[in-house]
Order: sequence, then structure tokens, then C-alpha cells
Amino acid sequence: MPGIGRVKFAQLENHFGSLENAWRASPADLKQAGLDSSSINAITSQRSKISLEAEMEKLGSYGVKVLTWHDPAYPSRLKEIYDYPPVLYVRGNLLPEDEWALAVVGTRRATVYGRQVTEEIVSDLARSRITIVSGLAKGADSVAHSSALEAGGRSIAVFACGLDIVYPSENANLARRVMEQGALISEYPLTTRPKADNFPRRNRIMSGISLGVLVIEAGERSGAMITARLALEQNREVFAIPGSILSPASSGTNHLIQDGAKLVRNYTDILEELNLMAVARHIEVKKVMPASDIESRLLKLLSAEPAHIDELCRSSGLPISTVSSTLAIMELKGMIKQVETMNYVLAREAREEYRVRVD
Repeated sequence: MPGIGRVKFAQLENHFGSLENAWRASPADLKQAGLDSSSINAITSQRSKISLEAEMEKLGSYGVKVLTWHDPAYPSRLKEIYDYPPVLYVRGNLLPEDEWALAVVGTRRATVYGRQVTEEIVSDLARSRITIVSGLAKGADSVAHSSALEAGGRSIAVFACGLDIVYPSENANLARRVMEQGALISEYPLTTRPKADNFPRRNRIMSGISLGVLVIEAGERSGAMITARLALEQNREVFAIPGSILSPASSGTNHLIQDGAKLVRNYTDILEELNLMAVARHIEVKKVMPASDIESRLLKLLSAEPAHIDELCRSSGLPISTVSSTLAIMELKGMIKQVETMNYVLAREAREEYRVRVD
């Protein structure tokens, strides 16, 4: 409903106790709740045209899940921003590991350089278990989504329209792939057409759901620069790819770097700045499901650093026969691996080695 955003949602919910009561309220009751006349008119005129049953049926036919701000599955990071959407529509699946996400944005007219850089950095980030968030637009957005998926990673596309409409239409296959390996999300109900005003508002969700924003290429006045500004307002990190001072496509990113954005040469610059290597290890540990208390005790003692079986026995207080047999089972299950004779580490995908900076 026009003019009914997060603040008025909260206002109605607090006054009436539930949005169901607010939906059924009379104009006089809505006025008593503190709404202005235009908001009251919007509610009373629109609700008579809306069939809630038909809306739910339509959502079901498209496989769309609805998350309110009270839902445990609602992205916790998104709730940190001031203007978070009261309702989020989702096709696909949002997972706990999507908390470790990075928004990647750039010009729709990506240069060969921009495409090459996007493919390289995003592929490495995706293999490091970082979820890639973008807006499914032409150019940098499309390359970011595709690179993440081809690397076997997850991606989230944020729509500026209803989830029954793919914009641009030529990205329909890409949207399907994102939905299969991640999620399509929007704050707009089904049948909402894309319009100019929706895109800047969409950008606040892209940055809000992420740890930071990587700007690949951008002009001085562009949607990517709007996203970078929103990220700063939301206390998110801003990263930028440097480019030629003669290239209009790099004028915005060079300006961001001049103003203090983190200059990015490769994916490790991002991982080190956000200490995401520790996050990647954390995600791997969360995926491990111990089948017994003994496995759970041993998992707590293991890390990326080798631990000898004698040390594990001393720390756990368990006999060596129990520890030895349990470690053998855990190794067969892929939970741990033996790196030297009788030395064990948590299993995780081998990645290029580098040291995380300790401040």
C-alpha cells in the first residue's frame, strides 16, 4: 500500500497488537493510531480490492515464501539497517551461511577489464564460501551471479519488482539458476512492475543484507555509487576496484578509493579486511553434525591447526582406544582428516594459503 512502510507498520502493530487487527480497523481507529489522512485513505481504498486468499494462492503457485520481520528466518543482518522491509518475499532458500555475504555491483556497460576482474574475484570469493549478492541487472551484476554459480557457490538476487517478473527478461535463465543455488528476494508483492524509483530502494537491501559492497566499475553518478553510499550509511565496508584514470567506467571507483574505500587487487584483500577466512572455517565447522557426545567433545578440541591424538586424549579425558576409534569414524565421515601421523585437523576445502592479519 502506498505510503505504508516500516515506520507505519510498527506504528499500526504497536497500537492494534497485530496487523490483522489493523487490517480490519475502521478509519476512526486508524486515525486514533496516529495515521494521517492519506495513509488512512490508502488502507481503506486498497483493502477492499485485495483478496488475502487469492494473494496466498498466487504466492503458492510461484513457490514464494513470505518472511515478516518477526520470522526467525528473516536475515538478521538486514534488520540492522534503519529502513528494513517489514515483509520479504523469497524464491529459493536463504541459509544461515548467507550471513557471510558480499554485495557486488557495477555498471551495466561493463568493460572487458571489468568482466575479467569480476569473474576472477567473485569465483575465488564463492569458493571461499562467501555468498554473492547482486541485482540481476545487465553487465557487472550478471557476471557476478554467473561467476558465483559456476564456482559452485551461492548467490542472492535482489529484485526491484515482484518475483513473478524477471527484469531484464533475458536474464530469466540466470534467475532460475540463482534460485536453485541461492535465492531471489524482493520487498515487492507479486505483479509489481519494475520502475525507476524501485531500484535505489532495492539497493539498500543489497548492501543491508551483506557484510560489505564491492564496486567493480561505476560512473560518478550511477546506481553502484548509490549502493556504496548506502553501505557507508549502514556501517558496511566498501571495496572498490581501481581502474584507468582515462576510463569513465572507473571514475566512480577511483573516487571511492580516494575517499577511503578499500582498494582491491584480489579476493584476499577482501577476506583479510573482513577476516573472512575465520568465517569460512566457522561455516565448515557449523556444517559438521556430530553423531555422539564423544564426537562433539573431540570436534571442540579440533581446529585448522594439527592436534596429536595424545593431546586429544589428555584434553578430553577419554581413553586412547575410544579416541582412536572415534577419530577413525569421523575421518570416514569427512568431518576431520589426518595430516601427519596421528595428527588431526578439521576437514575443509584446501585454499590458497595466507595469514589473517591480527591487529
